[in-house]
Amino acid sequence: MSSQFGQLFRISTWGESHGGGVGVVIDGCPPGLDLGEADIQRDLDRRKPGQSEIVTPRHEEDACRILSGVFQGKTLGSPLSIVVMNQDARPEAYREMETTFRPSHADFTTQAKYGIRNWQGGGRASARETIGRVAAGAVAKKVLATFAPRLEIVAYVKSIHDIDPATVTFEQVENNIVRCPDPETVPRMIELIKSLRSQGDSAGGVVECVVRGVPPGLGEPVLDKLEADLAKAMLSIPATKGFEIGSGFAGTRMTGSQHNDPFVLREGRVRTTTNHSGGVQGGISNGEDIFFRVAFKPTPTITRAQQTVTVTGEETELAARGRHDPCVLPRAIPIVEAMAALVLCDHALRQRGQCGKV
Repeated sequence: MSSQFGQLFRISTWGESHGGGVGVVIDGCPPGLDLGEADIQRDLDRRKPGQSEIVTPRHEEDACRILSGVFQGKTLGSPLSIVVMNQDARPEAYREMETTFRPSHADFTTQAKYGIRNWQGGGRASARETIGRVAAGAVAKKVLATFAPRLEIVAYVKSIHDIDPATVTFEQVENNIVRCPDPETVPRMIELIKSLRSQGDSAGGVVECVVRGVPPGLGEPVLDKLEADLAKAMLSIPATKGFEIGSGFAGTRMTGSQHNDPFVLREGRVRTTTNHSGGVQGGISNGEDIFFRVAFKPTPTITRAQQTVTVTGEETELAARGRHDPCVLPRAIPIVEAMAALVLCDHALRQRGQCGKV
């Protein structure tokens, strides 16, 4: 079961949704970096359950502890181990899932692959696994700040209106419980999520992310293209079903002359007048904003009765119990940011190792 990600900045997440705890081991973090638990906790608080009326009511503090790799407030260069203990696990709510597969969840496929699964909350397939990713992403952001002090990663729930990624701010995103920077759309989004939850149903949507201040040169030209690694990172997040960068699929409806980003010199730097490429050309960052979108499906665990089968091959219906997000998008924002940070941090270290600078 592959739970590792990255090459030079490498993480390994561990733990199950209803086990003793979850966490991450980070290898490759440079020494001498100022790091404390407060640096990690901010993003964990943005991901944790129970933070608003439109997310799961599971009550977890998600307080992190750094167990190794830090001495007197600075990283040692040795592996960092970070743990978050589970406090509000209620495995009895999942008893039906011991013998019945949830439609569109990982229950059946996990059983088919391994012949055994942890049915309590989905085990490793639970989004609670992403705590380790968010913790590691917070560390990656600290490392990235030493390479590119102006680098900023901002993800948000995409509105039905057109939003210019160049103008979205962190404050706009965090100003409401949906984490959408379009104030006109927020009330309708909240009402939709609450309505679907009352009907025992769920909703999906699109998260957009913009990365500003990225230096040119990050990424590889063939198999480890920057957008390829971003795609893998995003599609490894639970409930994701699609990824596009820059113009994405809309670019197929443009001509070459319309889609190309003309180069100009601006303040002594090579820049582009448009950014249909989304900040990446030939697999390598070009110094413009990187922006991409990630599609999330509706939460599969719903209380509405659905047709399914049991582990013994009998047809039945299942109306799931337990505490679940009616829409995963508001809590997915820090996860998307974390995975972007992990990709960029790994490529920044690789760039320094190969070319001597970033």
